[in-house]
Amino acid sequence: MVPALPGGVWKALCTAVAVSVGAELLFRYWRRRRKAVREVLFFPVPVSCMEGVLSPGLRCMCPLPHTDTDSALHRLVRRLLEARRTVELCIFTFSCPPLGQAVLLLHQRGVRVRVITDRDYMAASGSQIGAMRKAGIVVRHSQSSGFMHHKFVVVDKKFVITGSMNWTMQAIQANKENLLMTDDRVFVSAYLEEFERLWEEYDPATYDFFPE
Repeated sequence: MVPALPGGVWKALCTAVAVSVGAELLFRYWRRRRKAVREVLFFPVPVSCMEGVLSPGLRCMCPLPHTDTDSALHRLVRRLLEARRTVELCIFTFSCPPLGQAVLLLHQRGVRVRVITDRDYMAASGSQIGAMRKAGIVVRHSQSSGFMHHKFVVVDKKFVITGSMNWTMQAIQANKENLLMTDDRVFVSAYLEEFERLWEEYDPATYDFFPE
């Protein structure tokens, strides 16, 4: 026989159960309401002005077309600018000025940006790596003879953007390229794990400046 409990205890138990159930229902509602990140972008895209997405409200007078504001590049930049806490960028070569400006904007907003890149291509013509380092963004690069050929970015540890495309104007405006954007937890976790593995591997404290 279950012993009788004082009224106050029953009330406390009922309140706790109600709060727990309410929290679970609220979480499920939030998950249904949150728009999932499931998008594929294809390139190349025509040349167009990017100031509308990089500097909202600013009237740009540049000679570039201002009509296409929903190109694959615009959507990519908008996704990047959603970052509020962290950006882990692992990119083979990076010379696209609008994407470089977007990364610098995030850094200026206080987002922690970390970059991994290839040691040979980080100094390629038009590379954005120098500007990011000058701004205070921590960049690590490969040390081995093989290329650091990844092209992905993890935003706020919530979604990943990955695909064939290097972040160059050649890739964006001329090449046949693709990018996949997803918030699938399995994929996001896998890319985060790979980033952290390389981040440790490319720690400057372990550099071998005089290999045999």
